Amino acid sequence: MAKIEAAIKEAILRGARRHVRGTVGPLRREVRRLRQVVAQLRRDVAALGAVAAEWQRVARATPWQPEVSEADLRKARLSPGLVRKLRARLALSQAALARLVGVSTASVVQWEQGRASPSGQNRKNLIGLRRLGRREVKRLLAGLGSASRPARRRRARPGRRRRGRR
Repeated sequence: MAKIEAAIKEAILRGARRHVRGTVGPLRREVRRLRQVVAQLRRDVAALGAVAAEWQRVARATPWQPEVSEADLRKARLSPGLVRKLRARLALSQAALARLVGVSTASVVQWEQGRASPSGQNRKNLIGLRRLGRREVKRLLAGLGSASRPARRRRARPGRRRRGRR
């Protein structure tokens, strides 16, 4: 009786192995194929990440250029009061406006006081800023970062010496 029982168990095990092999074989092939697909997708994502990083680097390197037509440029008025109102509407300091336009803070002060008026690319930049809202301007300033900020230099004052030196 033990031999019959062992033979039946052996036959059941063989049938089960054959059935499992028939089921697992295609699954293994599919898992191998999916692993290859995932590996290829990872390579593609890494390559796209490198391209995106390069685009971001190029975008940060190129300054903001407004899209202003020649007709708009000719008919636009820029009085000292309008420059001041533009700066107030965009909630910008004189230094921030200077960074966006690409000039010094002193130039913005001169424009607002009426001692000078913007011309050329500076005028175009100011007119282009009129079309932007606060969010876009804040985004532009964040994109400029501290790299475009000019280094401050101390002016030597005549007749004064630095302490500690003799």
